[in-house]
Amino acid sequence: MAYKAKTYTLREESTESGKRYFISFKDGQGEHHELEVSEQLFIEFRQMERRNRNLQQWNQRHREFNEVWDETLYRRALRVPKTLDESMIEKERNEIFVKAVARLPEIQRRRFLLYYEYDFNFYQIGEMEHCTASAVQKSVSVAREKVKAEMRKYLKP
Repeated sequence: MAYKAKTYTLREESTESGKRYFISFKDGQGEHHELEVSEQLFIEFRQMERRNRNLQQWNQRHREFNEVWDETLYRRALRVPKTLDESMIEKERNEIFVKAVARLPEIQRRRFLLYYEYDFNFYQIGEMEHCTASAVQKSVSVAREKVKAEMRKYLKP
């Protein structure tokens, strides 16, 4: 909400008989007028000016400005949105990763997924598969190297 500049001025004049109050303004044709008004009306105008000034100050402190730029929104974002290029590259990497994991032998694939996807440790996986933790660790390590090699083959810079 924008406020226009004041289109009038208030003037107080002290005379021997007391105080006189005036409001001056320009009309629609651009002619300057000055009217003598009562003290009550003069006080009301002053209070209205004070309320408007307070409202303007409140708006400056509390409202969201209409001109919010992309840069401002970007800085405020908790999670910065990815560009189209980044999204496409990520999607392609994920597809290659899923295919590489699918090409692993069944035991390696199962252990790899249990470790990386489901956050089981080597001892827990060893108990499930009735083998030692070191065997699971070696199997997961070999599977990881195979997946890396597969991904390097497709994602050379």
